[in-house]
Amino acid sequence: MNTADQYLKAIYLAQRIEDGPASTGTLADLLEVSPASVNEMIGKLEERELVEHEKYKGASLTNEGIERAHDALQTYCIIERFLANVLEVEEFRDEARALESVIDDTVADRLDTIIDRPGECPDCFDPEQDFCERLEVGPDGCPE
Repeated sequence: MNTADQYLKAIYLAQRIEDGPASTGTLADLLEVSPASVNEMIGKLEERELVEHEKYKGASLTNEGIERAHDALQTYCIIERFLANVLEVEEFRDEARALESVIDDTVADRLDTIIDRPGECPDCFDPEQDFCERLEVGPDGCPE
């Protein structure tokens, strides 16, 4: 997954959190980057017709942007589920974020054969909790 896909995923999640266009501030928080970096990338994504941006309202994904964001979120969920449920990595969220930019589709597809991913994935991802609602984690947020 490349940087553009990470931004598309973040916009997708922010739109779900905000129930509307994704604000620059929310995206900066989700991606842990500066608002200036968000604005620069939104401009690039808009040029590629993946995002529509309205000043002072925020960014919204186009149909193609939604499709790419959905695929990026699914890859992230596969990595997260593998780390949490197969490898039982306590800091699975941090590790998944670090790995999502270097795991390609082939590796994600192979990891997907190992995990028990629900059919509704990635729609079961809760952007407010920052993990899949069906992920097997304990009350401390660590894998069970």
